[in-house]
Amino acid sequence: MVKKTILKGTYCLLINLNQNQSLKIGKKGDIQFKKGCYIYVGSALNSLEGRIRRHLRQNKKMHWHVDYLLDSPNTQVTDVFYIDDGIKHECNLAAQIAPKSEAINGFGCSDCKCPAHLFYFQNESQATLNCLEGFKKLKLEVKTREDLDLIRVTEIL
Repeated sequence: MVKKTILKGTYCLLINLNQNQSLKIGKKGDIQFKKGCYIYVGSALNSLEGRIRRHLRQNKKMHWHVDYLLDSPNTQVTDVFYIDDGIKHECNLAAQIAPKSEAINGFGCSDCKCPAHLFYFQNESQATLNCLEGFKKLKLEVKTREDLDLIRVTEIL
């Protein structure tokens, strides 16, 4: 019998956009996105692995703001960082990343009072550094996309 591990926690998606683009983001309407790297901060207290894998999938129902961004053929998720401690650190992590970024106001934060949960950086190295610093400042032990793959392998064994 396969025992399934249900992860709960907070995650960041690093998303590269390879050109300037205007995208319709659900009820928010059109938003101008600049070429570069974006960090999207989210949480899942039911199935963190399922949520992350959903974001990485193509052809999904548009539900969250980030779904519309990820639906563009000009975007690619280049990395995933997360903590699976069962606690929602989403707003605190967004607050750590925000000061060194350009926030996309109102994006991904319709269920809280944060100004944004999507942040722009000119390049991926800046985004990665700021994301990892955010986890470190909150004393959170960050995991990566590869850790998710290891979980799946150990469940099969």
